[in-house]
This record gives sequence, structure tokens and C-alpha cells, in this order.
Amino acid sequence: MSNTRAKRTDYSRHIFVVFSIVALGVFAWPLFAGSGLVEVGAAITLSLVAIPVIVVVLSLMADTRLRSVNTLALVGVLAGVAALARVLSTGFGGFELVFVVVILAGRALGARPGFVVGVLAIALSSLVWGGFGPWTPYQMIALGWVGLGAGLIPTPSGRQFGVGSRREVLMLAAYGVVASYLFGLLMNLWFWPVAVGPETSISLDSDSSLGENLASFLLYSLATSTLTWDTVRAITTVVTLVLVGGAALRALRRVYSRDELDREVLGLGVVEDKSIR
Repeated sequence: MSNTRAKRTDYSRHIFVVFSIVALGVFAWPLFAGSGLVEVGAAITLSLVAIPVIVVVLSLMADTRLRSVNTLALVGVLAGVAALARVLSTGFGGFELVFVVVILAGRALGARPGFVVGVLAIALSSLVWGGFGPWTPYQMIALGWVGLGAGLIPTPSGRQFGVGSRREVLMLAAYGVVASYLFGLLMNLWFWPVAVGPETSISLDSDSSLGENLASFLLYSLATSTLTWDTVRAITTVVTLVLVGGAALRALRRVYSRDELDREVLGLGVVEDKSIR
């Protein structure tokens, strides 16, 4: 039985990686369209149809790691906290505490549970805020990748990199800066041709080279979010992680440990059903 579960887990991991690569291609469709490989109108339609399907597949493949009631409860609580943080910080020009929660979740729970927290945070906050639109599935995947990346960061050996240590927090803060800017670039990339239209100096041009279109995109991104929203997001993520990251990581890992999971999930007293392990 254990061998069957191991094989199933490996299979889901492979599917997750493949569909993540496909999702990255969907985000980057303007680069392919600009190279003349795909017609712009068809690329827009195909991406809008494909991205919700990819969200579902990635979420199902990530869900294979959530095999206990306690883990599901902890992921649900963190997703709710992340969604609340996003709703409360909406409209503050890049001040997005949701990044902090998702990064801490990915680091404490692991890569794929961190992905699920990011996806659910966008879905729940969009339901509450009424912000669903064609951009929502892109946001779900991009924020999910933020949690995924936090869980994939290797932990160097040594006491100085202990649980919730200052060096681990600083490592996560540096990751938060990179993730903040990459999130902004990804969200700008798929939306760039739609936002600026075909008649500006920084528009996508199917007759231009990949390098020329990439330069136009970077100028668009700098002007719209990189120097403003993304920078504020990076600063607030770093400051918040430095202030509360260590204590939050220690608390999450204590709750997530095998011994503690049978007794409490963030103080909620959820008891695990041993039969589903």
C-alpha cells in the first residue's frame, strides 16, 4: 500500500511540474506571439481558456500532499488569514501582506501546500472582495508559485540556520524581494498587449524581434508597476518578515510537527483521523 502511495505521489509531482511549465508558457504568450509563432488574437483567446484549466490541474496535483484532516485545517486557516490580509490591504498601492503569509506557509508546510495556500488566498479574497475577472486565475497561479518557491528554498546546514533563526528569516526576506518583482513581471506579461493596445511605442509588434518586444515589455512594466507597486510590495514584505517572520515560523512548525498535529491546529483543537494517514 505504501509503495502504491509513493508511486502516486511521484506521478502527481511530475504532472505538477509539467503543468507549471505549461502555465509559464501561457503567461509568456506575448513573447511567442511577438515572434510570429502565434497569432495575437488566437493567443489571447487560448490563454484565457487554458489558464483556468491549468489552475484546476495544479491544485489537484498539489492536493495529494494534504492527506490529513489537520494539514487540511492548517492550510485552510492560513489561506483564510492570507485572504483577509489581501482584502484589508487592497487599495494601498502595493502594500500586500498576503505575500508574507504565503511565504511563511510555503516555508513551514512545504512547497505544494504553500502553492495551495496561495491559490486559495486569491480565490477566497476575490469572492469576498468581488474582484473576480480574467486576471484571477493568473493571480492564483502566480501567488501559488510564491508559496511553492518558499518551500523549495534549500536550508543550509548549521546552527545559524535553525528553525526561525535570523539567517533563515533574512533568506526569506531576500526571497520576498525576488518574488515580489517576479510576481509583478508575470502579471504584467500576459496583460501587456491588452493594456496598451497595438498603437503605442511600447506595444507588442508581431513584426518585431523577440529582443525588441522584450524591451518594450520591460519599459511597460517599469512604467506601470515595477518602480511603484512591486517596489512597495517588496519593501513591506521584507519589513514584515524581519519583524514577525521568526516567531511565526517557529509557531507554524511547532503546530505542524507530528507530535503537535494530533492535539491542535493553531489552537483549534482539531483531532486527526488516524485511518486516513
